Amino acid sequence: MSIDVRADLAVRGVRVPTPVRRPAGAGPSDDGHLVVEGGNAALPINPQSPYSVRDDKLWLGETDTGLSLSVVRRPRFYDLTTADGVPYEQIARLHGRDVLATTVVQTCIRYAEEQRCRFCTIEESLRAGATIAAKTPAQLAEVAAAAVELDGVRQMVMTTGTTAGPDRGARNLVRSVRAVLERVPGLPIQVQIEPPGDLAVLDELHAAGAVSIGIHAEALDDEVRRRWMPGKGAVPMTEYEAAWDHAVAVFGRNQVSTYLLIGLGEDPDDLVEGCRGLIARGVYPFVVPFRPMAGTLARRDGVTAPPPSLVRDVSTRVAALLREAGMLGADQSAGCAACGACGVLQAAGG
Repeated sequence: MSIDVRADLAVRGVRVPTPVRRPAGAGPSDDGHLVVEGGNAALPINPQSPYSVRDDKLWLGETDTGLSLSVVRRPRFYDLTTADGVPYEQIARLHGRDVLATTVVQTCIRYAEEQRCRFCTIEESLRAGATIAAKTPAQLAEVAAAAVELDGVRQMVMTTGTTAGPDRGARNLVRSVRAVLERVPGLPIQVQIEPPGDLAVLDELHAAGAVSIGIHAEALDDEVRRRWMPGKGAVPMTEYEAAWDHAVAVFGRNQVSTYLLIGLGEDPDDLVEGCRGLIARGVYPFVVPFRPMAGTLARRDGVTAPPPSLVRDVSTRVAALLREAGMLGADQSAGCAACGACGVLQAAGG
């Protein structure tokens, strides 16, 4: 696969109707879910993109790029409702063709503007009525069972808005993981949390059955963190380092990851060197292009996505470091790095 085209596509998106989309939330982009060259891809659906799809092939204008591209079909579990009357689609969403994802608590203590992460719209989908504020373990188990049976889901991701308790929401995920696995034994689940005040909750998440964990920093430079994440950025990086190290001890090398957004103003060389340090810790640095979603503070203020050349450069260099260390996203048991859809690291060989 041409990494040039893949990086360009990740930023400029594609003109194609997609039945599976994620228009708001805590992730990096208002995207459509597709399959590019057999792999999951979450791409901006952009009516001004120079890329289009014809006969399951990706075209740049009138030029066939040589890449296959197909849309992910609407899953059958979206047609169902829970025993207590909530549409399944409001409980969990299909990401890519085989990943079930849910935000267990759709509110965040950091969502007031002076605290809010500038790339996040976690509460906008709640305001739009696309989801509910809190999903119960029973609801998650019911939806997961249907998604596996009806649509061949092979892994699940559980994230949460940050709560006021010292565990920052992690213990709610413990209960949720346990309930899903009682209903669907063996389903690989990744959990995503902020560094908890009590690191013992990481052991509890693993004991409940989670197989991998994301502890997402989004940036490594403290100045960038304060500017982009005034609330979350106040959590000292030493807390992240302690959580990463404990998580690696519990979950294992290359089963711990962290999102890092390309395009927040962090020096590319410093970002790559930071990724080198994370890899040495056993943490997979999932570098992903920042793409401002509607409803974000960044979009309101006119911040734009990074140039594709920067996405290609950082992703290629980080992928080389990952290959050298023998840490591939595809080797993770579950989660964002295992899926790979939101970035181009897997296309670059990482």
